[in-house]
Amino acid sequence: MTASIGRRSAEWLPALGVLVAMIGLWEGLVKALHVKRFLLPAPDAIWRAFASNQSLLWRAGWWTFQEAFGGFAIGCIAGILLAVVVARFDLLGHALMPYAIAANAVPIVAFAPITNAWFNPLDKSSKMAIAAVLCFFPVFVNVVRGLRSVKPQQLELMRSYAVGELTVFRLVRVPTALPYLFTALRVASVLAMIGAIVGEYYGGSLDSLGANIEQDASLFQFERAWAEIVIACIFGIGFYLAVAAAERFATRWQPRIETSGS
Repeated sequence: MTASIGRRSAEWLPALGVLVAMIGLWEGLVKALHVKRFLLPAPDAIWRAFASNQSLLWRAGWWTFQEAFGGFAIGCIAGILLAVVVARFDLLGHALMPYAIAANAVPIVAFAPITNAWFNPLDKSSKMAIAAVLCFFPVFVNVVRGLRSVKPQQLELMRSYAVGELTVFRLVRVPTALPYLFTALRVASVLAMIGAIVGEYYGGSLDSLGANIEQDASLFQFERAWAEIVIACIFGIGFYLAVAAAERFATRWQPRIETSGS
């Protein structure tokens, strides 16, 4: 157990090293080249804005995260349910797939003002709708692919035992589709945060990150705007890691291949 935790911690060391190097390079270039603060504030200035506005920043981040999580849940559930139906009935899949692709092709920037007209722009529901639209397509496509990627030999074996379709779905198709599902969920966790913040630019509560970023940038409070971007990154990364942890737990039955240099 301890060795496993040590290995996982060691895996993060290169990424942390790159992060520290990037922040140092950023600080040095901004100071050496005298970059204007409206173009790119120095990391130390962003940190001061972060430290002096922590209560507001975390509250806004939590508000936006709730919108993102709500849209994530709605979009993913809808994508999974439709994928199950499409994977079961091929004719229905051919009929519905073009519309799913068309929904994904709608630019989210164009869709955001419309959802604010459909729902109360100060409410979370309009931002959830945007996040749900973004999350739906990757989940739908990946789950359909996963459910259809079962090997014919597996299906023949199950049918030789006269197993019903529901049992085949539960014991064969679902386990096969899980890696595809969690790949989509990791992508959707990031898209959900993006969708919520983009929606807030077009009208949202002043308790939200997007509205605060737009307002602070227009008032030349660039350091605080960047601090809000940092908060968005923290929540987004945390969301992604939570999905990754759920994947590790749900797919722990899968054999893991250890590779070593030759």
